[in-house]
Amino acid sequence: MNRYENPRIPSEARVRYLDGDYQVESPGTFVRCAVTGTAIPLDELKYWSVELQEAYVDAAASLKRYQSAG
Repeated sequence: MNRYENPRIPSEARVRYLDGDYQVESPGTFVRCAVTGTAIPLDELKYWSVELQEAYVDAAASLKRYQSAG
């Protein structure tokens, strides 16, 4: 983090979702759930779709998206 970034100001990160990991392309403190719109802190991000390149707040949101996409 550089001196111009303020860790107290929440900002949305741009993330590339990979198998078992993700890569931050644009710094930020959170990503949004594709199903609920909930902000997910990056350090709490556990569910995402590599194919759809989107994050989910929990397993239920991931399942809901999977069922609607299929």
